[in-house]
Amino acid sequence: MHKKMEAILSRVQKPARYVGGEWGSVMKNKKDVDLRFAFCFPDTYEVAMSHLGSRILYGLLNDQKGIWCERICAPWIDMEEEMRQADIPLYGLESGDPLYEFDIIAFTLQYELSFTNILNMLDLGGVPVLAKNRTELKHMVACGGPCAYNPEPLADFVDLFMIGDGEEIMLEFTDLYRRAKREGWTKQTFLIQAAQIEGMYVPSLYEVAYHEDGTIDRVTPTHGAPALVQKRIVSDLDTMYYPESFVVPSTDIVFDRAMIELFRGCPRGCRFCQAGHTYRPLRTKSKEVLLKQAEAVLKNSGYEEISLSSLSTSDYGDLSGLTECMLDYCEPRHISLSLPSLRADSFSAELMQRVQKTRKSGLTFACEAGTQRLRDVINKNIREEDVLHACEIAFQGGWNNVKLYFMIGLPTETYEDLDGIAEICKKVAYCWRMNTNNRARGVRITASASCFVPKPQTPFQWDAQDTLEQFREKQAHMKVIMKTKNVTYNWHDAETSVLEGVIARGDRRQGKAIYLAWQRGCKMDSWDQCFDYEKWMQAFADCGLDPAFYASRQRPLDEIFPWDHIGCGTRKEHLKREWELSREAAVTPDCMHKCAGCGANALLKGGKCCV
Repeated sequence: MHKKMEAILSRVQKPARYVGGEWGSVMKNKKDVDLRFAFCFPDTYEVAMSHLGSRILYGLLNDQKGIWCERICAPWIDMEEEMRQADIPLYGLESGDPLYEFDIIAFTLQYELSFTNILNMLDLGGVPVLAKNRTELKHMVACGGPCAYNPEPLADFVDLFMIGDGEEIMLEFTDLYRRAKREGWTKQTFLIQAAQIEGMYVPSLYEVAYHEDGTIDRVTPTHGAPALVQKRIVSDLDTMYYPESFVVPSTDIVFDRAMIELFRGCPRGCRFCQAGHTYRPLRTKSKEVLLKQAEAVLKNSGYEEISLSSLSTSDYGDLSGLTECMLDYCEPRHISLSLPSLRADSFSAELMQRVQKTRKSGLTFACEAGTQRLRDVINKNIREEDVLHACEIAFQGGWNNVKLYFMIGLPTETYEDLDGIAEICKKVAYCWRMNTNNRARGVRITASASCFVPKPQTPFQWDAQDTLEQFREKQAHMKVIMKTKNVTYNWHDAETSVLEGVIARGDRRQGKAIYLAWQRGCKMDSWDQCFDYEKWMQAFADCGLDPAFYASRQRPLDEIFPWDHIGCGTRKEHLKREWELSREAAVTPDCMHKCAGCGANALLKGGKCCV
């Protein structure tokens, strides 16, 4: 195989993606392990190696005696073609062994448009794609990550789903598998036992019945599986495993830097945000632990930049003290400190001055909507004045590069809301003229508008998504009104967003359409040069499924969803209450000021819910 690889690497883009051997990668003697674990990321190496969660679990598993976890990424189109022609199966980057030699094959589900890559990677690795065709204990396919909060579209292909934080459930899962392997269990026996692990969902143990109109009548667990699979959480992040070193890639990746995780969860409660609801409750690391972890990762990896990672970095309680201590370490070593996910209402001159001590990059503010009414509908809890004040501070401090993020197609949106996006951009450009110390240097204001996708486990899970035609009409309107000098307007492809909306709220009947789309060549769907909307729509039609049923249909509040038996900690009653408040454009205070009674605190030991 190595000679075959040498022959084809010279013919593909970025061959460093495929050779392994990076600093920090883990090599073990196969004689010393009884569990081969393939950690698969269904996208390219550059995307996979930028994902913090994968880095944590890779380190955690390899820290266990008897387990060898290897990384497997989706090869780009040119490499896959060469591999198939040369009869080279998909392989682990550490050992070079084919995927079919691994016991557990685990995928992280970060976005719906990666689903066909899962099928493609299994097939390329010599592993049966359909779960029913994998009859032995070996080749157990497991998935986790954000998209696992609606696992149903992948039920035909995946044996188990891990719901919630992976650090604890992963070890319980691998312990049970090693026992099953030692004792010679059947696959069915193992799955029945695995379903008893808190947070583990085994789709084959659930029967789904439908009404004549296609909606779900009931979901019935079998073989003692729980009626509700509640997510797992790590309560104490200070004592949770965190790697002291990262694998350092040997080629450019999307986010090539060290990262430390400030906290999990988000106190804000934006009604469109799946992560904000599924990662609750808020759990924070102490400053002392963060500093220790940051120093270890930087020393062992050699990175020259470190990022403070979270859903809302500026909400960390002692961010000022943390950044001061971090800069004391970073400045003399010429290490840059990055603070992503800053909110406009938390941006300060003090924070700006600290950040620019090591690096002055562009600033990004997520306004989401163009009018205060619509920002109240989505519970964004920021005002236009907050955005302009943050920009004023930045421009006075010498910044001349600002990115503004918006969404189009939000529930209750009107064309007046779209016009408000252009108005905000115009005011930001004027703010620069009034506050810059160097007009000759110019300014770069980038406004990006993505297409709204209603997600499961959010207050907007009941809402219809705009149709492709509606999105295109709105995008055409935006191109006309976005005429302010120095403002560049970018928009997201509506076709991919519509397909994302179809799959995001899909049921297990979609499996046959996903399978057919993959058979017809759909893969790397999140990449524009690979995406084929018409091929996807034809696959749904040929399977007798209507994409509009899943994406652009307003759901009644009493409908049973395909994911209702998957618990994210936030109760459906709370989501329904938030949906009702959104119709009144009524805001809910963030968790730091008043508990909204979502129910997530009940997942903590001794935790209570206010309602």
